[in-house]
Amino acid sequence: MAKYFDVHPENPQRRIIGQVVDIVRSGGLIVYPTDSCFALGCALGNREGLDRIRSIRQLDERHHFTLMCQDFAQLGHFVRVDNAVFRTVKAATPGNYTFILPATKEAPRRLLHPKKKTVGVRIPDHVVAQALLAELGEPMLSSTLLLPHEDKPLTQGWEIKEQLDHAVDAVIDSGDCGTEPTTVIDFSGPEPEVVRLGAGDPSRFE
Repeated sequence: MAKYFDVHPENPQRRIIGQVVDIVRSGGLIVYPTDSCFALGCALGNREGLDRIRSIRQLDERHHFTLMCQDFAQLGHFVRVDNAVFRTVKAATPGNYTFILPATKEAPRRLLHPKKKTVGVRIPDHVVAQALLAELGEPMLSSTLLLPHEDKPLTQGWEIKEQLDHAVDAVIDSGDCGTEPTTVIDFSGPEPEVVRLGAGDPSRFE
């Protein structure tokens, strides 16, 4: 049964944030709010957590998982960003964007696209997500909480708790968060490509 944490949206309680991060560090899978919508998250090295996300969302091996990063310095440790891309990505973070970029050697190999050797990264503009990442001290392996055969993500914490009670270890609810997934921009080719339209304005990449 998943633990349910009610977190203040502007001043997250440090004690609760610490409890949630302990669950992540001990191999748990959590649901947490972001500026785009709720996300599934686990520790970087959690192979079982990755498999659990795949099972919940019924994803294949070609799906790009996201490294949810606290800041740009952390992001730059796991992906290669040339000067032109750096300025564009920097101007759009934190925010409602996921960027697909060539991975560095520090990025876990099981997260990479099997052919492109790329990985998705983002920096959320959400107080609770940022608090979790700051306490964790490293990126969190994440994926949008979009269930199979559903057009839109779940947006209510209590509903998520009911539906995923035996599939995840914790649900973090801080009231309203985003209701639309991120806009995804692929920078692995010669020109940026918008591969999913979402909450972020794509015009700055076109």
